[in-house]
Amino acid sequence: MSTPDLRIRPAQPADAGAIGAIYDEGIGDGTATFATGPHPEDERRRWLAARPGNAPVYCAELGGRVAGWSALAPFSHRPWYAGVAEYTVYVARDARGAGVGADLLEHLIASAPGHGYWKLVGMILPHNAPGLALAASHGFSVVGTHRGHGRIAGEWRDVTLVERHLHLPG
Repeated sequence: MSTPDLRIRPAQPADAGAIGAIYDEGIGDGTATFATGPHPEDERRRWLAARPGNAPVYCAELGGRVAGWSALAPFSHRPWYAGVAEYTVYVARDARGAGVGADLLEHLIASAPGHGYWKLVGMILPHNAPGLALAASHGFSVVGTHRGHGRIAGEWRDVTLVERHLHLPG
């Protein structure tokens, strides 16, 4: 880990409110996701409880509060993709630029094989420069773009696909 005093740990039900608030900040910025909010604590608590064992959620705790969260989720229900996970990283607006995202992504990369994953993929909006830079700095390669993949505020947006195979050299 590169951020002093940062602790990454599995998310707990008590973290649901902070996870939802950070997610809603990302939605509000319009650069992180196609999702819409809000994501209140009870909804995020149900979301956490419904996740299977191979879809962990982690929290980054800094100064006694949740400053970011990350997650892995199966890429597909098809068995031949069982070792591929989509990753997610969100950082609280007031903690951005402090290395929280980098530490969360490093933790996902390190923990992924323990959940049966050999490859991580991400879907990043092209105008999310920090998200693309984070992926690139951790060995992810851009492999393509889905054109008009979803809408934000009624406008069609592309999404950039990144990947990193955890057992092959870059």
